[in-house]
Amino acid sequence: MKAICVGHSTYDITLPVENFPVENKKIRLQKSIENGGGSGTNAGYLLALWNVDTTILSAIGDDYYGKLIIDEFKKVKVHTQYIDKVKNHKTSSSYIIANLKKGTRTILTVKDKPIRKLSYNKNLKADIILVDGEHPETAMKVLKDNKEAISILDAGRLNEDTLVLGKLVTYVICSKDFAEEFSKIKIDYANKETIISCYEKLKEYYNTNIIITLEEKGSFTEIDGKYCHLPSVKEKSLDSTGAGDIFHGAFAYFIANSYSLKDAIYYASIAGALSVKTIGSRYSIPRLEEVENYDDII
Repeated sequence: MKAICVGHSTYDITLPVENFPVENKKIRLQKSIENGGGSGTNAGYLLALWNVDTTILSAIGDDYYGKLIIDEFKKVKVHTQYIDKVKNHKTSSSYIIANLKKGTRTILTVKDKPIRKLSYNKNLKADIILVDGEHPETAMKVLKDNKEAISILDAGRLNEDTLVLGKLVTYVICSKDFAEEFSKIKIDYANKETIISCYEKLKEYYNTNIIITLEEKGSFTEIDGKYCHLPSVKEKSLDSTGAGDIFHGAFAYFIANSYSLKDAIYYASIAGALSVKTIGSRYSIPRLEEVENYDDII
């Protein structure tokens, strides 16, 4: 099985704290955790870790953080020849404050101007395509050249590019924030009709499979013509960074391996839940066996 992931690359520096910092205070930390990051590229890293033949298309600067990102990908045998080293461009970096007490995180990202187009060979083929809205011109070409593949849009941010790309994929997986902004409907968990209305507006526009992720409240989709609100998997959270990316990568893996939509979402939820137990987005990716055997362990 082969996968192509088109997405943002950044270098994450995670700072674990017991409480969120207060202004004009000094905090001494015992450690920081560093690894590559980025929505679509985290999903690609998971697929490679789970032994999928994975190619990542992305952009970095010709700098120290860029080198670290490439080295990390090579350790899990990601094909990196289409990760462009852009002259006069700085690799994105993210500084993540992980609140250990609450299991939440705050992300500060330093990002250069967007790169819309990457190096690409139209003969590059795959069974799974995952895009996150970054590098949209190249993402569009990859999707159009791989129409038979299972394709997924990680719709984290509503903009013109995700509006277009979502019409080219098999699955749009969007966050609650994306769904609310798109539909202009505030989701009220006590009123299921608000979720249904959000879903219907997304479905009408994109005309494809829609999954709305609702964080600790699970996911909402449609299966065999019936609306389904699927529960989340509960684990104590230390750091939620990358949990959504891991969900997307795991979903791609299971749906491409002929799992039902319900089961693919369930196992993706397990992967996302297990990830929040460990600090650092890529360090937190669970092994495939942990996810598959989760029901036997709990």
